[in-house]
Amino acid sequence: MCGKESGMELIVMYVIAALSICVIGYMLVKKMDIKITLFIIGLVLMYVAIATGHGLAIKDFKPSSTPLLDPLLAIIVMFKSTLTGAGLVMLFLGGYTSYMSSIGANDATVSALAKPIAHVRSPYILVPIVFLLGNLLSLVVPSASNLAIILLATLYPVLRKSGMSALTAAAVIATTATIMPTPLGADNVAITAELAKYPMFENLTVSQYVFGYHALVSIPTLIFMAVVHYFWQKFMSKRADQTVTTQNSSKSKDQADEAADKSHTAQKNSDTAKDEIKGVFHALYAVLPLLPIVLLVVAYIAKICCGVSITMSVELATLISFIIALVCDALRRKDMHEALGKTETFFKGMGSMLPIIALLVAAMIYVVGLKSIGLIASLQAMMTGMSGNGLGFVLPLILVGLTALIVLLSGSGVALFYAMVPLIPALAQAAGISPIAVSIPMGMAGNLLRAVSPVSAVIMIVSGTTKTSPLDVVKRVSVPMLLGCVFMFVLSMVLFI
Repeated sequence: MCGKESGMELIVMYVIAALSICVIGYMLVKKMDIKITLFIIGLVLMYVAIATGHGLAIKDFKPSSTPLLDPLLAIIVMFKSTLTGAGLVMLFLGGYTSYMSSIGANDATVSALAKPIAHVRSPYILVPIVFLLGNLLSLVVPSASNLAIILLATLYPVLRKSGMSALTAAAVIATTATIMPTPLGADNVAITAELAKYPMFENLTVSQYVFGYHALVSIPTLIFMAVVHYFWQKFMSKRADQTVTTQNSSKSKDQADEAADKSHTAQKNSDTAKDEIKGVFHALYAVLPLLPIVLLVVAYIAKICCGVSITMSVELATLISFIIALVCDALRRKDMHEALGKTETFFKGMGSMLPIIALLVAAMIYVVGLKSIGLIASLQAMMTGMSGNGLGFVLPLILVGLTALIVLLSGSGVALFYAMVPLIPALAQAAGISPIAVSIPMGMAGNLLRAVSPVSAVIMIVSGTTKTSPLDVVKRVSVPMLLGCVFMFVLSMVLFI
């Protein structure tokens, strides 16, 4: 089915592909684990291709003597290639993040960055400050839900004490993990590994992708959203009925107290970390979670500004940081046995990344199935007509719209992006545009719009802890996030189309 398909063959191909997409969409909306679905559907598509006399669309694939085993062999090939590429990077990052939590370094970073907030008394000035600070903290705590729990324990009582309303505080905390540019992000690692397979992006590193492309859009977008947050929260607070606010002030205080009580465990852990890590070690531990990024930034700047080429991959930066952190922990504890015992969390953290790696492989298997039945070649032929006619923005717009739909219905910000990673470069090249013009807006849209979904984990956690309605929180975050998404898309098109 790869170029001389009859009309009936084309119809059958599109029907099969459409059914597979519907099943995947249903799984995403129902918040089911789609990995096994992608594996199964991918295998079915490959068997369909074999049954119709076509081989598997895998570069340099060596089929076995038994065609029925080839789809299973394809899974093994994909796992091998992923584990030695993007998967290895993710394993290191998962291990380092887990180790930082284990030795209390993440808590030290949060404490150091959040401490100045207590001295700011204007609730509206705090809105953009906390929003940007929270996004900075997402470099240390990449999970939106986990970061929200930490901020609810540490910053929420401070924000309420400053006079900020519960809804405003909830809205800011719910939007703290969005699109901070980081070479440690698993989504950035995944798309970089895929782009590097193509000649125009040969030898592309995660640092180059993040600092050379992602940051050009994400940083201006974050600043824009911080400003919108300020005016929107101020407008919504003034719009609120002052009488009702006065009557319920006592109740609001009780709710704030309850929120603080619910986060008591997290706060206690943070306080314990601050008590245990004192003096110079507290300052050093606050830097450790950010050390891999610092090393990567230094290497990138040295190459750009000084022409000095320093071999500093994400894996190497993470490994160097891990060794430095281990030495620091051993010196602080004055007990090498105890310090070495903590390193076990590094390897357990590596294991926590396996589901994401499996999702990437499952997505690749599904895409191989689509390629094998001829769908991708057909879509590429259709989109070739977009090249050079001013319609290059159509593909990114369609994918961002699809991302928005899935995110709003399911609350999952990156699942669809991971599933689409193997398709992005091929479809973008067929449309005559840079794959960057697709990967940047699609990846950012999922992370931005997650906070607009009332069923997302971060919204449920924040609204439940602060005793506010999920829909009310969504109203408070919708304008900054939606306008931020529009701003991000337009800027991406201007820079990369």
